[in-house]
Amino acid sequence: MAEPGAAAVGLGRAESGGGADGAGAGPLLPREENGVDGRAIRVGTRRSQLARIQTDSVVTMLRELYPDLHFEIVAMSTTGDKILDTALSKIGEKSLFTKELENALERNEVDLVVHSLKDLPTSLPPGFTIGAVCKRENPLDAVVFHPKNCGKTLSLLPEKSVIGTSSLRRAAQLKKKFPHLEFRDIRGNLNTRLKKLDEKEDFSAIILAAAGLKRMGWENRIGQLLGPEDCLYAVGQGALAVEVRAKDQEILNMVSALHDADTLLCCIAERAFMKHLEGGCSVPVAVNTLLKDGQLYLTGAVYSLDGSDSLKETMQTGVSYPHQNEDGPNDDVQHVGITAKNVPGRAQEAAENLGVELASLLLSKGAKHILSVARQLNDAR
Repeated sequence: MAEPGAAAVGLGRAESGGGADGAGAGPLLPREENGVDGRAIRVGTRRSQLARIQTDSVVTMLRELYPDLHFEIVAMSTTGDKILDTALSKIGEKSLFTKELENALERNEVDLVVHSLKDLPTSLPPGFTIGAVCKRENPLDAVVFHPKNCGKTLSLLPEKSVIGTSSLRRAAQLKKKFPHLEFRDIRGNLNTRLKKLDEKEDFSAIILAAAGLKRMGWENRIGQLLGPEDCLYAVGQGALAVEVRAKDQEILNMVSALHDADTLLCCIAERAFMKHLEGGCSVPVAVNTLLKDGQLYLTGAVYSLDGSDSLKETMQTGVSYPHQNEDGPNDDVQHVGITAKNVPGRAQEAAENLGVELASLLLSKGAKHILSVARQLNDAR
């Protein structure tokens, strides 16, 4: 069996007609058929620099696809942006970075919202759906070292070196892999965390998503990429999602052109795995996916908080199905909160079933106990 890795290859962008680049994701509709003629399309986003960069990239793609439409970006702060002195895993709120944006969507103050997919719960509030999952950036975690440790790796850091991360998933895996290191919470946006690293002596290194660093133009700060053998990544990490009102067919049709089929299928499997485990940011759950030659490979794992207890398995399934006209009673079916009519429904079902089956396998081996203990210990911290 192929070794699950970070890259996804195979299906390319969602296939159904001609897109702007010929690889298309559904036929592009003229302005009058889009139903959004003559008004600005309002795009909601968080205020952070990374969120704005990510939103700008999505709006750029939409402008290329629909040059006659006008897009307006509406930025706002979320609960997660405001609570900076507590580890995310301790707050216990599933929609820390999404609730205010979804409120604006519900009130019709914005027409679509751009998120990091990993910030979106596996069950969305009623009336919302993920209308597009964009092509994934590198989903791996990266180590950024204090300038005095430039050129080192985690294994070469001195005993008791302190590593900053507020992710239980990262800490659990790395504690087991690098027992000579200590791990401490660090909060704030990317800029804040890098400033804390560089300007103080509190941390020898911090762990961040490689995707965010690349989007910010800070790839040169990556001192070490953590492959699957060191650290499996978070569900949806590296992918951007566009959330819309589920009944807003005009906007849903418009953003569906952004779906990347490979990323979509990988993330459906990952989200189904997380959902069936009833996981979240308050427990260490991790994944790794690979789509190759029509086969989707999913590795999933659960960990105790200190990494001493863990379960990890890999399963695979075929996802090569022809696209069929699936309009009808199931034309707006969702898979773990995602609507994608321009990707074969049977492929989406296979990906979702893969995630559920892998979670069921881990649950049969004792994952529920590991996660419940992790949740209790985290609550008691």
